[in-house]
Amino acid sequence: MARRSTKTPPPEDFEEKILDIDVVDEMQGSFLEYAYSVIYSRALPDARDGMKPVHRRIVYQMNEMGLRPDRGYVKCARVVGEVMGKLHPHGDASIYDALVRMAQPFSMRLPLVDGHGNFGSLGNDDPPAAMRYTECRMADATSLMTESIDEDTVDFTANYDGQEQEPVALPAAYPNLLVNGASGIAVGMATNMPPHNLGEVIAAARHLIRHPHADLEALMRFVPGPDLPTGGRIVGLSGIKDAYENGRGSFKIRATVAVENVTARRKGLVVTELPFTVGPEKVIAKIKDLVGSKKLQGIADVKDLTDRAHGLRLVIEIKNGFHPEAVLEQLYKLTPMEESFGINNVALVDGQPLTLGLKELLEVYLDHRFEVVRRRSEFRRTKRRDRLHLVEGLLVALIDIDEVIRLIRDSENSAQAKARLMERFSLSETQTQYILDTPLRRLTKFDRLELESERDRLMGEIDELTGILESDNELRKLVSAELAAVAKKFGTERRTVLLESAGTAVAAVPLEVADDPCRVLLSSTGLLARTANGEPLPQDEGGSRAKHDLIVSQVAATARADVGVVTSAGRLLRLSVIDLPQLPDTHAAPNLAGGAPVSEFLSGLEPDEKVVCLTSLDESSQGLALGTEQGVVKRVVPDYPANKEELEVITLKDGDRIVGAVELRTGEEDLVFITDDAQLLRYPAGQVRPQGRPAGGMAGIKLSQNAKVIHFSAVDPGRDAVVFTVAGSHGTLDDSMLSGKLTPFDQYPRKGRATGGVRCQRFLKGEDLLVLAWAGGAPARAAAANGAPAELPATDPRRDGSGAPLPAAVATLAGPAL
Repeated sequence: MARRSTKTPPPEDFEEKILDIDVVDEMQGSFLEYAYSVIYSRALPDARDGMKPVHRRIVYQMNEMGLRPDRGYVKCARVVGEVMGKLHPHGDASIYDALVRMAQPFSMRLPLVDGHGNFGSLGNDDPPAAMRYTECRMADATSLMTESIDEDTVDFTANYDGQEQEPVALPAAYPNLLVNGASGIAVGMATNMPPHNLGEVIAAARHLIRHPHADLEALMRFVPGPDLPTGGRIVGLSGIKDAYENGRGSFKIRATVAVENVTARRKGLVVTELPFTVGPEKVIAKIKDLVGSKKLQGIADVKDLTDRAHGLRLVIEIKNGFHPEAVLEQLYKLTPMEESFGINNVALVDGQPLTLGLKELLEVYLDHRFEVVRRRSEFRRTKRRDRLHLVEGLLVALIDIDEVIRLIRDSENSAQAKARLMERFSLSETQTQYILDTPLRRLTKFDRLELESERDRLMGEIDELTGILESDNELRKLVSAELAAVAKKFGTERRTVLLESAGTAVAAVPLEVADDPCRVLLSSTGLLARTANGEPLPQDEGGSRAKHDLIVSQVAATARADVGVVTSAGRLLRLSVIDLPQLPDTHAAPNLAGGAPVSEFLSGLEPDEKVVCLTSLDESSQGLALGTEQGVVKRVVPDYPANKEELEVITLKDGDRIVGAVELRTGEEDLVFITDDAQLLRYPAGQVRPQGRPAGGMAGIKLSQNAKVIHFSAVDPGRDAVVFTVAGSHGTLDDSMLSGKLTPFDQYPRKGRATGGVRCQRFLKGEDLLVLAWAGGAPARAAAANGAPAELPATDPRRDGSGAPLPAAVATLAGPAL
C-alpha cells in the first residue's frame, strides 16, 4: 500500500520569491537590534529613576499588588509570577535575582524591598533561599519611588503583549541612581556606579536647585565620595573626582581593621567592615591559600565570629613575633581586604546611553523631578477645578432649593428636568447631573456650610497650584522642600570613611619582631609579661601595675629567646618570651597594666604545683639556688639542653617541695632559710657546691621536730635588706590576730650550713608559728592576696623581738631585683 503524502501542495497562483541577502548585512542588522534591546531593555539604568526595566517592573507591580510597608508579607514567588506574567517575560530567575538584590542591605544603601527570610549574605557566601520560601513587601522608602504615580506624573507604555500598561519611568522622590548605584554589562558598554549617602546627595541636589550654575567643586562639598553599604575605607580621592567630572574613575576600598588582644597570648586583626561586594568566606579562603603556599607569614588562625547581634567580625590571630601592622599591609596587598572599584557612570538619557558626571546625573534627575511635580500639580489643579465646578452648581441649587424641587417634580422625565434646571439656573450639564444625583438628605443647611467651606478650600488650593505652575521659582522651592523632607526621614550617617591616602607607610616596619633586649616579669598574682627594654623594673613602678601587683621575679632576656620557669615540683619549664604580652615602655608609661596568667602559657602544671621563680637559660650564669620545705639546699649547674622543653633541676624526696628558688648573679650572695618555728639561717652561697640537675641537693638547715621551711631566698650582703615575718597560730583565720615584724637583715649573723640558725621573732601568747616570712632587698613592698597594696609595720631593730598588730593583711612581699 502506498504511503499517503502529508505535504500540502502550494496554491495554483503561488509565486516563489527568494531574497538574496548578504549574511554580513543580516548579521550587522540583527546584532544591532539585539544590542539595542540589551542596552535599553535590560542592562542599563534610566538616569531619571535609576532603575533597569526589571527593577522598575518589580517595584511598580508590588505597588499595584498593594504590598505596602504597613501590609503583610507575601511569598516572593507570587511577586515574581505577577511581574513575569504581566510585564517581564524574561524568566523567573532574573526577576528573583533582581528582587533579592533590592532586599539586601549590604548591596543597596537604601533597600527597596523589605525581605523576610534568607536573602543571602555578603559576597554571596550563603546564597538566598528559593523564592517559594522567602517573603517580601515594599520597604518604607520604596513608596517614594511610586508616590503620585496615579496622578499622570509619568508616561505609560504597553507591555510586551499590549494587554497591560507599565510606566516608562517612576516618579522617584529621591535620586535613586546615585543613592543605590547600579551595575550591568551591555553589548559594547557597561555601567558600574557606587552607592552614595542619601543626605549628601539630596543636599547637593538642593544646592543645584538654588544655584543651577554651580561647579563640581561646590557639589563635592556636599558629596565628597561614595558611601558604601558595607562601610570600609576609601583610600585616595583623585579617582573619585575624575569620575564626578567625566563619569569615569576608580578608587580603592579597604577593610576596616583594628589591632586588638584577641587572646591573653596573642594580638589579632579584627575586621568589622569589608570592601563592597566582598564576603568573609572569600577573604578566609584566600588567606588560607596564601598561608598554605607560604606566601603569607605571621598568621596563626582565622575565625569568622559574625553574628546578628554584633555584625561582621572576622578575627585574624597573629603569631607572636610578628608585627600586626606589617601583616595587615601584606593582607591588603594579597587578599580581597583591599579592592579597586572602577566607576563607569553609563545611564540612559532619553533612550540613549551616555556617560555622566555628578552634575549631569543630578541635572537629569532634577529635570525629571520638575516635570513630575509640574504634571502632578496640573493633575491636581484639574481635579480641584472639576470638583469646584460641581460644588458651585450644588450651592446655586441650594440657594433656591424649593424652585429646584418644583422644577424636578413638574417635569415629565429626568431629561426634561435636566433641561429645565440648566435653563433656569444657567448650569452646565455636569453640574445639573450632579444635582439630580445628589440625595435629598444632602440638601440641608449644615451641608450648605460644608460646601461653602469646601469651595473656599478648593479655590485656595487651585490658586496655590496655579502659582506653582506659573512660577519656576515656586516649582523649584517645592521640589527642594520635598527632597529635604525625604532626607530628614530616611537620611543616615555616613558609613564609609574617606582618606586622601593610606596614612603612614609601614613598609619600614619589619614583618617579624626584632630580637631586642627585654625583661620577663612574674607578678605575685601569677601574671606574666615582658617589657619593651632590658632594664630592671623598679618596684616603685612595678607596684603600679594592675591592682598594684608586685613583681616577685624578673629576668633579663631578648624578645626571641627562651627563659626558664621553676616550679614547686622541681621542674624547669621552657617558656618562649615572644609569646608573652608586651608592656609599654616603663619610662614613658609608669602606670603599667597588662600581663596574662601563667596558666595561659604552662598548661601542664599539676593542681598543687606553683611557679616559684623565673631564670635565664644562660649556661655562663652562676646557676640556680633552691631551697625545699624539708630544709634541703642545692646549687644547680646551669646545663639546659636546648632541645628539651622540660627539665628536672632536683630530685625531691617524697612529700618535699621547693619553697624558694633564685638565680644567682655573682655567687657571693647569702642564702637565707626561714622556718615556721621562727628560725632564720644565713650563710654564704659559696658553702654550697654546685651539682648536676639530677642530684638531690644537700642539707641546708637543721630543722627541729615538726618544723618546716616556709621561705628560701638569696640576698646580696652588699645592699640594704630586711626580714619580714608574721606570727600566728595553727588555724588562725582572723587577720587581726596576726602580728608582724620588719627587721634589718644585718641584725642576723651568718652561721654555718646545716645549722639551726637564730630566732627571728618571739612569739606572743597564743602564737606558735610563723605563717609568712620573707627576706630580701630594701625597700620592701607588700601586697594583699588580690594584688592590692598593703602597709608594712615600722622597722623593729630587735632581732628576736615580738611582732606588732598588722595594719592590713599581707600575702606577698617583693623587693628590688638582684
